[in-house]
Amino acid sequence: MLTKRIIPCLDIKDGRTVKGVNFEQIRDAGDPIELAALYASQGADELVFLDITATVEQRKTLSALVHKIAHHINIPFTVGGGIKTEADVRVLLQNGADKIAINTAAFLDPITINRFAKQFGSQCIVLAIDAKCEADNLWYVYLNGGRTKTDKLVVDWAKEAVDLGVGEILLTSMNHDGTKQGFALDITAQLSENLPVPIIASGGGGTEVHFLEVFTKGKADAALAASVFHYKEIAIPDLKEYLHQSGVAVRI
Repeated sequence: MLTKRIIPCLDIKDGRTVKGVNFEQIRDAGDPIELAALYASQGADELVFLDITATVEQRKTLSALVHKIAHHINIPFTVGGGIKTEADVRVLLQNGADKIAINTAAFLDPITINRFAKQFGSQCIVLAIDAKCEADNLWYVYLNGGRTKTDKLVVDWAKEAVDLGVGEILLTSMNHDGTKQGFALDITAQLSENLPVPIIASGGGGTEVHFLEVFTKGKADAALAASVFHYKEIAIPDLKEYLHQSGVAVRI
């Protein structure tokens, strides 16, 4: 049986780890290198690094910082933010990333996914989807760090991207982001049940029960969280022990 993964996320702005609520009210959460090393030592299964303003500021991801973090961890490392070309991907892989996450650039030019998958392998390509449930109860794709709404439904875009070669999907619910009120179980389960690739649920993790729910009801393959780990509200070893005791297969 495949174990469920616990993934801390480092949202990076100006070289620091930050965290917001519903993609707004951004505040400092610490030094990314120190946090990365801590999470690796605590038994995190993977680490995600998202340069949250790279796309908006039209610049490359901070490869020097990626390089430093990679030297302090021994777990799979996914990096996203401002990635548009094969050269961008190559630089990050050379600096210690194991996988890259693409979002806006992939949506604007979907054939990018196909090119990246052919050159680097589907296992290396993670599609990050910023999703928002609107008044019509449908989930829509948002771009540019949650600033730009599209008319594309999340399920439709996810299927299209998987057909093009995406190996994993990181689904972030903007409605739940930073609220600590629980993950978006319905849309997570919908993707998990209809797609052949792993789904990482993100947005809303606030208690150990929320993680249990996203694995059992949401059928997620992995759960990503930030503030509960950064501000030491939940310790990864305690969370894993709770999940293990609750019957969820995790790497202890």
